[in-house]
Amino acid sequence: MRIALLDDYQSVALSSADWKSLPSECEVVAFADHVRDVDQLVLRLSPFDAICPMRERTIFTRAILERLPRLKLILATGGRNTATVDLAAARELGITVCETRSYPPPTVELTWWLLLSLFRRGTLEHASVRHGGWQLGIGDSLWEKTLGIVGLGKLGGPVAQVARAFGMRVIAWSTNLTAERAQAQGVIAVSKEELFSTADAITIHMPLSERSFGLIGAADLARMKTTAFLVNTSRAPLVDQQALLDAVRMQRIAGLGVDVFEEEPLPAAHPYRHLPNVVATPHIGYVTRESYAVYLGDCVANASAYLQGKPTRVIN
Repeated sequence: MRIALLDDYQSVALSSADWKSLPSECEVVAFADHVRDVDQLVLRLSPFDAICPMRERTIFTRAILERLPRLKLILATGGRNTATVDLAAARELGITVCETRSYPPPTVELTWWLLLSLFRRGTLEHASVRHGGWQLGIGDSLWEKTLGIVGLGKLGGPVAQVARAFGMRVIAWSTNLTAERAQAQGVIAVSKEELFSTADAITIHMPLSERSFGLIGAADLARMKTTAFLVNTSRAPLVDQQALLDAVRMQRIAGLGVDVFEEEPLPAAHPYRHLPNVVATPHIGYVTRESYAVYLGDCVANASAYLQGKPTRVIN
């Protein structure tokens, strides 16, 4: 079996798990660059029996899968990979798709780094010191501010715990959130309209699905205070991207903290690279040694199980 490890930006995929534990006839090849062109991607992957894509860095549509007749196994990283691989097409083509466990803490941590950077103008002040300057402006305290959380699940819940430690009032909304479940976490369940109109900062923690695509639209952003911040470490398509860019450009909201984008890597000319009220990170919410050890360690285990004829964590 030949296994391709894709989009290994930091060149750490081979050292993050024990790939050598697989049978000696297995060849594992890591690619550090991202291939956007479909024809080039197919050409690169045609000699491989198995592919290990890192999260959503490369999307496998039916059209791509149909052009990879040798492919028999996709070692997807993380869970809920419906937006990464066309599972129905994979099943029809005889391609087994396995997923792995996730490791939530790093994304929670990055969410708070973005929130603190926005409230306290951290990146701007840091850049000033680096370039020989000093204080540029005045920040805002988190104490007694209201944090609005869209999605109070395995990520939103821990984010709420940190907010309470900072002395913030926490409100939350999702389509299935009940008052009882919110109250159990010290959070107040509110309507979507109330959350967007009253929160001093809003952070999004929802999985991407057909139902949640475009969940936050122009009308929601228009309800936000002009002093409020929005943070998205989940998925870009959850938010109307043009409406969000307009709100940031026109300063109808105070700032944006963002780790996820419609096109990745982010194009060099994208406005988020230079707008002063945007703090942008290159989709690193899950990029830690601990996360990679979980993702890629499980991929090795999934590949081993498949080779033994007993595939595990199959999602299609």
